Amino acid sequence: MAGQQPRLHLWGVTTSRTLRAVWALHELSLDYVPHPILPRTGETKTDEFTRINPRQKIPVLQDGDFTIAESPAIIAYLSDTYGTDDNRLVPNDARLRATWLEWCFHIAMELDATSLYVMRRHRDLKHIYGDAPIAVESASQYFETQLRHVVHALGDGRRYLVGERFTSADMLLTTCLVWAINYGVPVPPICHDYVARIAARPAYQEALRANLAPPPPATEKHDA
Repeated sequence: MAGQQPRLHLWGVTTSRTLRAVWALHELSLDYVPHPILPRTGETKTDEFTRINPRQKIPVLQDGDFTIAESPAIIAYLSDTYGTDDNRLVPNDARLRATWLEWCFHIAMELDATSLYVMRRHRDLKHIYGDAPIAVESASQYFETQLRHVVHALGDGRRYLVGERFTSADMLLTTCLVWAINYGVPVPPICHDYVARIAARPAYQEALRANLAPPPPATEKHDA
């Protein structure tokens, strides 16, 4: 109905993981209400947000009375619920879906959690988790090792990781590769080419802008 408020509410901005959820909303051309709260500012620990997600993590998606967290799960839910044959982000074919799951687990666990987030914890967030340069270097090397599987797949001439179309596995991989490049982790040229191709998608560019932190409130100026 015209004038009806969006059912979808997305909590969180600024991180690679919130970017994925924002990106999915734009890929699927869905209207949503953004709640641009930030990590580690106290905003995820308010009573209001803790009732929404007791884990106190972003991103979180609300769809009416349904709430889902974790960026890969958010994207899959949005695709399964609102995707069309033209824009779905999850394969329908059983074998392609299994391959998609395999890639999603590999990227989320081996590239993100075990590698990049270890680097983030002991580099950008060392004031919280401690300075551990050996752990950072080890995580960087592990990322390079696990990236060989991606290089092998892309070396077969594929444009995307799964089948002949763009899926959420490409979204997870792109955010991890951009993260790694920003951290100075050696990334092969074939992966740079892949990122450039995926990042040219209009929805990705829209999501980058939408994922920015909101500007601080303007301060009133008074005449002396």
